[in-house]
Amino acid sequence: MSIDAVFELKGGVAHATPYAAGPWDPSMQHGGAPASLISWVVEHIPTAVPMQVVRLTIDLLRPVPVGPLEIKSEVIREGRKIQLCAVTLLAGGKEVTRASALKVRTGDYADLDGIAEVKVVGYPSPSDSPPINEDIRRSSGFISGLDVRNGKGGFDLLGAGGPAACWFRSVRPIIAGETTSPLMRAAMTADFSNGVSSVLGRDWTFLNGDLSINLMRMPVGEWVLLDAETWVDATGIGMAAGRLADERGYFGRCAQSLVIEKR
Repeated sequence: MSIDAVFELKGGVAHATPYAAGPWDPSMQHGGAPASLISWVVEHIPTAVPMQVVRLTIDLLRPVPVGPLEIKSEVIREGRKIQLCAVTLLAGGKEVTRASALKVRTGDYADLDGIAEVKVVGYPSPSDSPPINEDIRRSSGFISGLDVRNGKGGFDLLGAGGPAACWFRSVRPIIAGETTSPLMRAAMTADFSNGVSSVLGRDWTFLNGDLSINLMRMPVGEWVLLDAETWVDATGIGMAAGRLADERGYFGRCAQSLVIEKR
């Protein structure tokens, strides 16, 4: 494989490599791949003043193929305090994902320090957490580019190991020649909520139709913790929700809407 990255950018097109593939079908991308690509696009939309992404919502309209993705972006609302922007990915002219991102201006308010205490992570550090089973890591191109450690419970793609808490670190570039940013790491990790927290056995599928992330700050360091749980209903609808943390403490939350079906 000539490109050791998940995507190669050429103009306004992101060419997905086999490293974007998910565990269910090698021709389809893992959701963490387009989530991190969209994050990169969002961060490269300029703002008039310094701003931070505080909310990212991604609708997965169709399965995202491992192939070229046309990128379209626009600013919906430009203001002094917020920016609302949209990103669309298209495959073969068809819209496969639609995302919106809210950015809020940043400032220096030292007197806010300590007003609301941020909970410290109560799980072992990445170095003290065991790695996931190597068979799971090799199950897809995308997961093979990650270092995943079990902080609580066990990450099992096909089993019912949830709820669980896992540390994630990207060891392969998402975009060739580009640094993987903290936002990209957070978005990539958040998309694993349903896998980390599954309460269903191997007779069920539990695909997510969306991903929504809210961030108080950007993660610090290479490792991001996902502490997730799944709720299910007899209607075949579920929700996976999680808290995102780094080694300093929690910095955000994420949620997915699940489509639950018998295999």
